[in-house]
Amino acid sequence: MRNFSRRGFLTATLVAGSAAAIPGWAGSASAATGTPFTLGVASGDPTLSGVVLWTRLAPDPLAVDGRGGMPDQAVPVEWQVAKDEGFTRVVREGVARATPERGHSVHVELEGLRPGREYFYRFRAGGEISQVGRTKTAPPPGADLSSLAFAFVSCQNWYEGFYTAYRHLAQEDLDVVFHLGDYLYEYGVGATGGVRGVRLPEQYLKETFTLTEYRNRHALYRTDPDLQAAHAMFPWMVTVDDHDVENNWAKDISQIDKEPDQDREVFLQRRAAAFQAYYEHLPLRRSSMPWGPDMRLYRRATFGRLASFSVLDTRQYRDDQPCGDGEVVGCADRLDPARTMLGAAQEEWLLHGLHRSPATWNLVAQQLLMAPLDHDASPDVQSFGMDLWDGYAAARDRLLTGMVEREVRNPVVLSGDIHRSLAAELRTNFDDPNSPVMGVEFAGTSISSGRDGADQDRLGQTFLAANPHLKFHNVQRGYVRATATPQALTVDYRVVPYVSRPGAPVSTRASFAVEAGRPGLHQTADNPPVGVRSIPDVASELDHLAEQQPRRTAP
Repeated sequence: MRNFSRRGFLTATLVAGSAAAIPGWAGSASAATGTPFTLGVASGDPTLSGVVLWTRLAPDPLAVDGRGGMPDQAVPVEWQVAKDEGFTRVVREGVARATPERGHSVHVELEGLRPGREYFYRFRAGGEISQVGRTKTAPPPGADLSSLAFAFVSCQNWYEGFYTAYRHLAQEDLDVVFHLGDYLYEYGVGATGGVRGVRLPEQYLKETFTLTEYRNRHALYRTDPDLQAAHAMFPWMVTVDDHDVENNWAKDISQIDKEPDQDREVFLQRRAAAFQAYYEHLPLRRSSMPWGPDMRLYRRATFGRLASFSVLDTRQYRDDQPCGDGEVVGCADRLDPARTMLGAAQEEWLLHGLHRSPATWNLVAQQLLMAPLDHDASPDVQSFGMDLWDGYAAARDRLLTGMVEREVRNPVVLSGDIHRSLAAELRTNFDDPNSPVMGVEFAGTSISSGRDGADQDRLGQTFLAANPHLKFHNVQRGYVRATATPQALTVDYRVVPYVSRPGAPVSTRASFAVEAGRPGLHQTADNPPVGVRSIPDVASELDHLAEQQPRRTAP
């Protein structure tokens, strides 16, 4: 049991403490400038001896020049780490420099902490003290853990819904959180901020292209108190998907001809701006600091002998989507064995690491649905979305077959992007429903993208009918909570009934268990929601799917 009140600590993280009331640090608030910690605090990428601590100084977070109200000069930022939330037992402290070149963000890479321990941290700048954050180091690689609790999330469109799911996530008892992409959306937010009803400067009404615009979009998202609460409670591991730069981009290729960044060099400038703003607003290590348009995001985290997580990047190294990037009937190019989703280096890194891993559970945290997803229930027609792994079918087969050949223990794929909750069994031959199951996949829905959603829609019914390996589908918003033990992995789909207004309750829509050494899904709970509509008469209400081109037959 934790030695503090989770609800009480959560409340405390949302209020900047009085400097005079916190032991060890003295200071006073500045009524003229206000707190520079308007974007909260965060931690990430835990190891057995440390973690990254993050904040960004921004007394005026939505300033249209992208500087957050900060001067064009470096500012010293003090930091402290303690064993207790009252900071009576400080174990590490120091000073970092927040520079204008990095948007006055701070990334403190801690080392020398004890493994598998809980710590509290805070920052001070200009006489102001930040909110208190809580984090946790990873256990030693050889430790025999009895359990590990984690969650994964994705797709948090600010103007399409409130972040109520994050408020509930912050109340969970977790060791780590994974964000699988679409931390922001590059589209304009609308004159009144969509469902939020907030009027913003004109700059926010258009799509993001420049560093200033990406910085301001991140800052807008990070002002949300529920998102701040979830960041302050747990260490996160993050990776990008398409909307963090531009919808459906691939490698150095922009999405569509009409975009002003269609030229390769211009698009790479845009990608560089997006990556820099992404780094500035998230708790990433120096090894992930972007170098122009390039950013190393694939990496691995181990938690004793119980679980290993391989975090992937499915955007920077992929070939362009075949036959366009929408839903397509046919398309022989998707079966080309020369095509890649991960790039040769990342694919080899992944398979080599999985092969060498002694962990009971080997989890692959990545962006896009890996299991086939036929959009047509007709036995004579197959229709697939080319932006998913379906557009890279040979690469998927190579990866899954590689896991089997390397005898990877208990492979589990965690996915985001699709704005739906899905659970699937993985096979090396999906054309044969009787072929052995070699692993499982859990795809999580969005935090808010797609608005309120529904329990079921016609497209989901089609998915379930056309894809026998698919065992569960839901279109509500929420997150996925999981617990790994040496015996089993249990997964709960946590959903909220609406995001178009704040204050929604959370419930567990369905639960699954996977037994160690016995690949396959076992549904342990099915709780149909009360008072939540289904949508049998429309293909989809999700703008995400509307972004795709209409279904067509490949030439």
